This record gives sequence, structure tokens and C-alpha cells, in this order.
Amino acid sequence: MDRWLERVRREIVGLETFVPLLDGRLARYVNLDNAATTPALASVRDTVDGFLEWYSSVHRGVGFKSRLATHWYEDARRAVLEATGGDPDRHVVVFVRNTTEGMNLLAHRLLAAGDGLILVSVLEHHSNMLPWRRAGRVLHLELDDEGSIAPEALDAQLRAAGGHVRAVSISGASNVTGVVPPVHRLAEVAHAHGARCFVDGAQLVPHRRVAMGAAADPGRLDALVFSGHKLYAPYGCGAVVADRRLFEGGEPLLVGGGMVRSVTLEEADWADAPESDEAGSPNVVGAVALAAALRALAALGWDAIEAHEAAMVRYALARLTGVPGLALYGPADPARTDRLGVFTFNLGGIPHGRVAAILAYEHGIGVRNGCFCAHPLLFRLLRLTADQVERFRAQMRANRHAGVPGAVRASLGIYNTPDDVDALVRGLAAIARGEVAGRYEEDPLTGEVAPAGAPDRVRDVFDPAVYVPAPDAVAGRPGPAL
Repeated sequence: MDRWLERVRREIVGLETFVPLLDGRLARYVNLDNAATTPALASVRDTVDGFLEWYSSVHRGVGFKSRLATHWYEDARRAVLEATGGDPDRHVVVFVRNTTEGMNLLAHRLLAAGDGLILVSVLEHHSNMLPWRRAGRVLHLELDDEGSIAPEALDAQLRAAGGHVRAVSISGASNVTGVVPPVHRLAEVAHAHGARCFVDGAQLVPHRRVAMGAAADPGRLDALVFSGHKLYAPYGCGAVVADRRLFEGGEPLLVGGGMVRSVTLEEADWADAPESDEAGSPNVVGAVALAAALRALAALGWDAIEAHEAAMVRYALARLTGVPGLALYGPADPARTDRLGVFTFNLGGIPHGRVAAILAYEHGIGVRNGCFCAHPLLFRLLRLTADQVERFRAQMRANRHAGVPGAVRASLGIYNTPDDVDALVRGLAAIARGEVAGRYEEDPLTGEVAPAGAPDRVRDVFDPAVYVPAPDAVAGRPGPAL
């Protein structure tokens, strides 16, 4: 292991956590669920711990702690701009809870600007699909043969729409296949047809250097949304970086305290952005954590991050494609550079929930299974017929989750190693050979899979109702012993 990776791994909180297996042994937890959420960086945790000594309500407070907390909160805004190449005169940073809230905010603001068409792709997470249905009529762009968004196809669809598309909103990277569309080239096409270009950066920002672009750049991004919990700052904060003009006029999405100039019994005068769109007491701690994570990633070096992840993608693809019976959804060519370390698959007709459960209970590996909040894309990847989709929907409406179609997803972070991939491959190969110790059952209502009769040791290990921090936890190093 090289020195850079050793440095990264020292930064990851909980990396050496051991978890109980079905046979009673303990195993080092292998986290391959980073596309859902990432662990915290130690520097982020330590920054938050230091800030909590000074935490107070921000804005309008004259006490020293309030003034200091305000400084840190506004510094976090500057850190987001710096990390995304934003221009403080042209862009505004609005802190939100997560990417979902950020996309809803953009959709609401665009709705306030009038009617029109919104174009999204089939690649999208529900967070970049459902909010736009409230903002106007939605067009869907199909994917190319490589599973990505082709600029030529976007150009043809925008041309056919005759200039009526107000915004193109696209995923910066797929949470299912790992595909990274050419967002700046797509933005150039959108602008050529008079449309804005918004990017759901939830999966992109933690893995790639991202820049909003200069005002004169035809490939500039008009808005970028991302979440801290996917980039090693799991403290409940995300950010919208957007053209300031998007927030001029109209009503904010949320209204309440802190986002007005004045209020009478009849009227309210909204403040300017970003205050206008940060109603209520903000998540100051989350913003501080987000800023710390962005600065920590920059300090680790984006060239090194991207090089390490590209090497890991090549290694993982070479190993996974050798597992008997494994069907991979998404690009399998190791030479491709337009993909992240997200690998979605099924294994030899074994239900996806069963595969994920065996990996967890018998191998100590955390993955995810299901449809990953991207139903339309999964339906296409699984080649479901219209009748099968309707049966799936009927089952969901009846709140019966057992036996639904889906897949397994393993996703890499900046800290994962070839050993982690090898552990996954060994686990999958064992499952394919039928080497399974437990007798797994699926809950007929929830669809959750677990070994029959096995005790759930979650509360034995860490029960928040009875947890008392040990002395070293007070120093910022929590973690109950098994």
C-alpha cells in the first residue's frame, strides 16, 4: 500500500471496526456501500468537535460565540464556492439538507419563473426526476448504447422541442452504473438551445474535480447540487451552487424565520439569496463539516484521488467479471474512464436480497440491494416488460416488498483497497458455489432477508438507548468494544 493511500485510510473514521458474523467470529467490516453514504473523515470529525466549543446561533447575535459561529458558517459558504470554482459575484450557495432538498429547491424556483418543458434523462435518481414533474412538463432523454447521455441525442431532442425546454437537469454520475456523462459538453448543447443546465452532483462531487465554469463558457453549469453525507461529512448538510439570477423574484420554497426583511399581518418582504432560501435555524454544524470535507479532499489531491479510483475500477472490473454467473449492469470495459467505482449486478439467479444478506452476515461486507431510487433505469437494465413493471407497482401499492426485482450494488470510496474487492469476490464466489452457512428467510412484508433463528446483535454492540461514552469517546474516539 502506497503512502498516499495509507494517509487516506488514517483519515477514515471506523475503518478498523470489527463486526459479528453468523458463526460468532468477528471480522473487519468491509464497507462497499459508499454510493449510499460515506464514513466521516477524521479531520471533519475533529473540526466539528473543535467548533462545538464555540457553537451558537448565527446571524444577528452580538455575543462573541454567535459572531464566531456566523464567521464559520459564512466561511463554509466560501469553501463551497472555492471547491466548485464558483464566482461570488455570479453564484450563490444555499445550504440544504441533502441533494433531494436541493433539487426540489431548484424545481420550485424554476416553477416560479413560468411554464415550460424540463428535460431529464433515464439515468436519473428519483431526486432528479420527481421534483421536475411539479415544475412543468417533463421530457425524458433515452441513453446511448454505452448507458450514457450523448450530446448528439440531447441536441436532437432540444431541436425537436423548438426552444421550449427551460432546463436540462442531468446526473453528474449514475448511482447505479457509475457512468459519468460529459456534463460540460451537455451544458454547451443546452445553452445553444436557450436552456439552463443543472447537475445532480451527489455521486460526482465526491469523486471528481468539478468546476461551475466562467460566465462566457458555453459549457458552464447553471446549478450544481450535492450532499455532505456522500463526501465524508455525514452531518446532515448539502449545498446548491447556482446562478444568482435563479433566486431573483418569486417566493422561496420554505418560509419562516430568518429569511425575511419585514413581516406585517398582511405581507412579507423576502430577503435576498441565500438568506431567502434558508428558512429557520440553519444546520451550522453540517455546513462546517461540509467545508472541512471539501478542504480535506483538496488537500489529499484530486489528481491522486482520481488516479487511485481509476486503478480501483480497473481492478474491480477484472475481478468481478471473473465470478461465475455474475451479470454486471453497466460498462465492463476496464479501459473506460467515464465511470466510477459503482458496480451493480445479480448473481446466478439468486435473489438480490439473499446475496446482500449472506455477504453481510457471513462475510462482514456491507453492500446495498434493491432498485437504488432509480426505478426507470433498473427496469431497463433488468429488461422488465410492461406487464412485469405493472405487477411490481401493484405489489408496492399493496405494501408487499418480498420478491421484488432488483440487484446488488457494491460501491467504492477513496479509501477502498484491492483487498476489499478481493473479499467481495471471495464472498460472491462462495455464494455461487452454494457455500452458505445460514438458512435465509425473507420477510413477506418488508422484503428484508436474514438467517433464520440468528440473534440480532445490533443492540448488543451499540444501543443508543443505553450508550454511555467511554472516556476516550469524549476525546473524539467513540466506538464500543465487542
